[in-house]
Amino acid sequence: MPFRIAPWLLALGLATTACSPSRDWRELRPEGSSLVAQFPCKPDRHQREVRLAGRTVRMDMLVCHDRGATFALAFADVADPGAVAPALDELRVAAVGNVKAAAVREATLAVPGMTPNPRAVRLQFDGQRPDGTPVQEQAVFFVYGMRVYQATVLASRLQQAEADTFLGALRVSP
Repeated sequence: MPFRIAPWLLALGLATTACSPSRDWRELRPEGSSLVAQFPCKPDRHQREVRLAGRTVRMDMLVCHDRGATFALAFADVADPGAVAPALDELRVAAVGNVKAAAVREATLAVPGMTPNPRAVRLQFDGQRPDGTPVQEQAVFFVYGMRVYQATVLASRLQQAEADTFLGALRVSP
């Protein structure tokens, strides 16, 4: 009898997942930023001093967690045109290194309104959390003026549609 119940439980689980309510997407413009973003949950705002492109800068971060996924947006002013490219490179290297990703898939990126930059990119990679559990991540890196941006979606099992909604909704609107 247990063998007959198992398929029904699996079907019920899949049906429940398929019918789960959609996320509560909200558009926001981070204070002090020209960027418009959409988050599926109310983000917390954090600030900290970081070393980026050889100088200490204030990085602002908006982060929310919803249904096992983390949605994050970070930005910092580097104040020197020569620091923009190295800052983007450092953000990228840190993101990949934080999860010990081996294979990275890369795509060109064009956020509406961004300052064109050959280092603007969208990355997709698999890695692991500090406790060793697997994680999937997608992140974008781009610039507007002297401000560098990184937006990230991270989950044990990333939903492509959610990553596309979060990352694809970014736009600069001065």
